[in-house]
Amino acid sequence: MSSTLSPPAETSSPLPENGAASAGERPGELIATGFDDRETVIRPPSGWPFPDFRELWQFRDLLSLLTLRSIAVRYRQSVLGVGWAIVRPVVSVLIFTLIFGKAAGFEDDLPSGVAYPVFAFLGLVPWMFFAAALGGTVQSVVGGSDMLTKVYFPRLVLPLSNLGVAAVDLGIQIVLVALLMAWYRIVPTAAIVALPAFLLLTALAALAGGLSLTALNVKYRDVGQAVPFFVQAGMYLSPVIYPPTFIPEKWSALYYLNPMAGAIEGVRWSVLGTDPPQWGYVGLSVVTTLALLAGGLIYFKRTESTFADVI
Repeated sequence: MSSTLSPPAETSSPLPENGAASAGERPGELIATGFDDRETVIRPPSGWPFPDFRELWQFRDLLSLLTLRSIAVRYRQSVLGVGWAIVRPVVSVLIFTLIFGKAAGFEDDLPSGVAYPVFAFLGLVPWMFFAAALGGTVQSVVGGSDMLTKVYFPRLVLPLSNLGVAAVDLGIQIVLVALLMAWYRIVPTAAIVALPAFLLLTALAALAGGLSLTALNVKYRDVGQAVPFFVQAGMYLSPVIYPPTFIPEKWSALYYLNPMAGAIEGVRWSVLGTDPPQWGYVGLSVVTTLALLAGGLIYFKRTESTFADVI
């Protein structure tokens, strides 16, 4: 006895012979029809997408693990370990004090009662935090290439994990600032409550510049080589070793387009309680930082799908 198998019923209509999209379908869309005649439309991303911060929150445990791993790797097999967070700023401040404070006479233009070592240290601490966070962010995706090709996770986790590494050094250096101020008998004022806001601005400035450079560094490794040079040059374009009064008034607006100019001035004011900075110029630094951050986030999200292929 034989039986005849009938062909399965068609669940979707065939595509037009000329490949044109059916009515109501946009180019690039994929329409799948199930057995219950319901359609699922899959569209490619369009425009300039913004990161999904809800998804990033779901991967917060991975962010914590990568941050701890980066901290451990940085100080592994190091004789001084976290002591480098003390040696580098101390030696730098000593050099700045001898060359710029004494020889160049910068200490004569400081507010009354402010010693140049304290002034230089308060400029160097946020700058070193910015430089460490920026450098680590730029190399984060290339350094995490082994993960990119094996498992899915929000690629933004890699740059963010390096902020935690720089924050460890920052915490140690803030303790040094407190000890230095105690040595010079400088008592913080109520303005100290604004310090976290300006340190946050420093972190956002590093992330703002780092995200775009990170994406570019995946394709062009010259970017990673050039960043240390520009960071070194940028220190002299920021009020790290000199007061902002050295900048002519006609150049002030252009000068404060540098995000770190407002951040460093804010850190000094919040700790020392001296005359407040010109808030209009500080606001200009904040606006520049937020604009660069928004652009960096969008560009990073736009290009992250190609990271695994390029690396």
